[in-house]
Amino acid sequence: MDTILNNKNNKFKCFRITAIICMIALAMSFAGCDFGKKNNNSESSSSSAIIQGSEGIPNINAKAFFLNVWKNTGIYKMIHTPTAAEIAQEKAEKEAVESAAKIDVFGGKVVPGWQKLLMLAIGFLIVYLGAAKGFEPLLLIPIGFGTILVNIPGAGMGDGPDGMLHIIYNAGVGNEFFPMLIFMGIGAMTDFGPLIANPKTALLGGAAQFGVFATLFGVALMNFIPFIDYNMKQACAVAIIGGADGPTSIYVSAKLAPKMMAVIAVAAYSYMALVPMIQPPIMKLLTTKKERVIKMKQLRPVSKAEKVLFPIVLLIVTILLLPPAAPLIGMLAFGNFIKEAGCVQRLSKTVENELMNIVSILLSLGVGSQMTPEKICNWNSLGIILLGLLAFIIATASGLIMAKIMNLFLKEKINPLIGSAGVSAVPMAARVANKVGMAEDPTNFLLMHAMGPNVAGVIGTAIAAGVFISTYGM
Repeated sequence: MDTILNNKNNKFKCFRITAIICMIALAMSFAGCDFGKKNNNSESSSSSAIIQGSEGIPNINAKAFFLNVWKNTGIYKMIHTPTAAEIAQEKAEKEAVESAAKIDVFGGKVVPGWQKLLMLAIGFLIVYLGAAKGFEPLLLIPIGFGTILVNIPGAGMGDGPDGMLHIIYNAGVGNEFFPMLIFMGIGAMTDFGPLIANPKTALLGGAAQFGVFATLFGVALMNFIPFIDYNMKQACAVAIIGGADGPTSIYVSAKLAPKMMAVIAVAAYSYMALVPMIQPPIMKLLTTKKERVIKMKQLRPVSKAEKVLFPIVLLIVTILLLPPAAPLIGMLAFGNFIKEAGCVQRLSKTVENELMNIVSILLSLGVGSQMTPEKICNWNSLGIILLGLLAFIIATASGLIMAKIMNLFLKEKINPLIGSAGVSAVPMAARVANKVGMAEDPTNFLLMHAMGPNVAGVIGTAIAAGVFISTYGM
């Protein structure tokens, strides 16, 4: 299917338009989304509405943004000695976050019986999609069963303090424990060789993060709808869904929007699992058959030294520039290092197989346990689900468009399909890109090429999470 992007006469026009949109998005994300909430530091405001929970959240302009990021770098923290006032302020902020996380905003809420029946039906549908249709069964089947089990009337599996699903959620889903273990497993399972061999594909992973930042506009617009109110911290947590990274979404929501963690986790993992359904139509819409059959040269061999040094260098850069992202990047680097070092194969195999499988089961069941009507059947939660889908679509499209733009300047063309793998769903997005490419030409193997932007997307989403936490979380 031809689009304006496939018309050669319009390629440079599209490049200019895309560049303008990116600059506007960057400027607006630095300026902050102040739609629908009142600025406490000034008498005038674009709206008279005050979003609950936004009173203490400052507006961020470009200067304040870079200042906040600088103050949260490892370099600044190494050369700066905190004052007593700064220590007290940081302690108060941590206590406020912990107190907010303990509040159950849905506690005691009574829902009609038909809503539980609806959630049971949704649970069975999720299991069907995983088992019968093959849409990431490793994720969807336990999520579906978690949804079914928690909504069985009278079973009480999600009730505290002794319900099994309640225990699972509190043990590792409602905090950063399971996400950290998942990132360790991803590191042990991931080969960074394709990214090292073809570094320019990192641009595709970076472009996919446009879906994360563009979602901030959607959150702002949602605030114009009655009964929907998101503050900026919640907006950042929702936007991370665009990276299609469940562990990162849980991590960011725990830091910035603990009350919304449940529905954010459900949305993120649902869209991760539905990558094979969501991405192919977008890929076919934004590329031509000629582009989809582009064959890429075999990647150069990557030495063992390069693979061993990569996670170390990545961790050092994160420590110096963006410590808030260090928990995610650090566990990713640790898992990858024990794999590539080769001297601790028992640890590597355990992390990659047994530990990853166990944690995936528990995490998925915990996510499914949050699919209850009082948490899902409300306007804010439905808005998150809609915004998450929008973010994921934009992220996929951004990676495809960036690949097409890069082809305007590259002698050796890249297949735009690998741009869709810039989202963090590893290795699902890479497999989908390969499958769509082979549907056009069975001899065109794109999997290893797509792994480059795929792992870059993991790193990019973690960096975006670190930027959000640096700006609003500390």
